[in-house]
Amino acid sequence: MVKARKYVVIKRFNGMPKRSDFKIVEYELPPLPKDHILVKVEWVSVDPYVVAYNSLNKLPYDQRGYQIGLVIETKSKDYSVGTRVVTRHGWCNYCVVNPYAEIEDFYFNVKHPVAYKLKDWPGLPASYGIGALGLPGATAYYGLLKVCKPEKGETLVVTSAAGAVGSLVGQIAKMKGCKVIGVTGSDEKVKRLKKELGFDKAINYKTENIAEALALAAPDGIDIYFDNVGGDLSIAIMKQMKTRGRVALCGDVSIHNEVSSSANTLNIFQPIVLVKQLKVEGFVAFRWVSRRWSDLQELADWITSGKVKVKEHVTVGVDKIFDAFVGMLNGENYGKALVKIS
Repeated sequence: MVKARKYVVIKRFNGMPKRSDFKIVEYELPPLPKDHILVKVEWVSVDPYVVAYNSLNKLPYDQRGYQIGLVIETKSKDYSVGTRVVTRHGWCNYCVVNPYAEIEDFYFNVKHPVAYKLKDWPGLPASYGIGALGLPGATAYYGLLKVCKPEKGETLVVTSAAGAVGSLVGQIAKMKGCKVIGVTGSDEKVKRLKKELGFDKAINYKTENIAEALALAAPDGIDIYFDNVGGDLSIAIMKQMKTRGRVALCGDVSIHNEVSSSANTLNIFQPIVLVKQLKVEGFVAFRWVSRRWSDLQELADWITSGKVKVKEHVTVGVDKIFDAFVGMLNGENYGKALVKIS
């Protein structure tokens, strides 16, 4: 019998998630049922949207999330031993998976396959399958190119600019001829965004006055805002936008992580949108799921050629998943936050 370890959520989050909200459970995996596979987990993705699920799931629940693993035992004719798969079983080191089942995602209102075979991108690391060429990469690609539709000469601002999505958005926007301003949370990230990823300007929102910094960086206003955070920071940025600018709503992590946020945020948001005649569109990358492999080939080609650089922030060990998760929420990562399990 295989002994596995998994994270179980036992409490509702109150502001920033705490270690006491989780319990690590060690247990023996059951015998493999028909059509199931036994997966040894190699990589786990930690993502901000996990926070939103906490209010929707009945306690206690296993913490789900994307992972990459190796099939080490199988009773499926389609998944042989040695096959690498992407699954939604999440924060664990081993799992028994029914690759033919689906998970209903109540937050995004879509259904996901529980598992699928990891696509081979020649010459690129397997970890990209849950990062730059997984959901974060698809989010950046579709959010920018299908929602924002950037044009040469436009000015774009992206928040969480050093994260998994924002770092790709900025680089692709530069390829499309935009002036790119990244908003991030440390002076070190400010330097790296400009030096390593080619951003025109980067702003540390923790130490700079965002309105004054944007007025200097974009004196003529902002055409496109790729919003990864929501909250009061986004309101400050939207005030600097041009008439009929475009806003892609991708994330609201700042709202989820606060015990309470500004009660007037919505009252301010609506007048800004109205007066500036902004086009604001929320999106999730699953909208384009049927075409993702053909579209992401373009992103893979950009990565392979060096036009787009991928950054990963790797933590090691199943016991460190919580640390990696909270570190990501606190902005400690530069690039995609991942945990290497084995």
